[in-house]
Amino acid sequence: MEMREVTIPVAAGGLPADVIFPDEPKGVVLFAHGSGSSRHSPRNVAVAHTLNDRPLATVLVDLLTPEEDAIDAQTAELRFNIPMLADRLAEIVDWMGTDSTLRPLPVGLFGASTGAAAALVAAAERPDRVRAVVSRGGRPDLAGASLSAVRAPTLLLVGGLDEQVIVLNEQAKAQLGDVAELRIVPGATHLFEEPGTLEQVADQAASWFSGHLTRVPRPA
Repeated sequence: MEMREVTIPVAAGGLPADVIFPDEPKGVVLFAHGSGSSRHSPRNVAVAHTLNDRPLATVLVDLLTPEEDAIDAQTAELRFNIPMLADRLAEIVDWMGTDSTLRPLPVGLFGASTGAAAALVAAAERPDRVRAVVSRGGRPDLAGASLSAVRAPTLLLVGGLDEQVIVLNEQAKAQLGDVAELRIVPGATHLFEEPGTLEQVADQAASWFSGHLTRVPRPA
């Protein structure tokens, strides 16, 4: 399994990222963390390790540059800027298309909390590249009008005790239409801190991506 730290170039600067590339991966999953989090989110790292075992490559990336992160730490003005974060994800997807190891792989997006909204907007903006989306305890409703433009199969995972977010996901699913499936993880709250619940998320996400990401054969 190959692990490397990279800096992904975007219009605003460079974004630190961790890329894990298992042997013969079926696809690659880009993670969009929630508000105030980073590529070191322990929950996303745990999910990524499960995906690596299935085997799927993963890209965990800070969505803000170090300069932006310093501003956001003081003002919290960027972490909820869904259009900006979605554009950032789209830039990262474009970069993945230029990387020699990632380019042949179909792309999935895994979004947590507000990152799920950004992932869905990015999926709508890059329909030819993004083949599947998984939302963990997400706020897909924040994707707004972009929901109806999403073509990628989308799995919405919500904790059974996260009642308000269940309602918001049901509303978003209605706008997503047939591409979306909503699944409830019994006994889980918003952060899936209860024993065994995050493992359920990781297993269902891995199955979803494995079923919908089909590697593009290289030209002879």
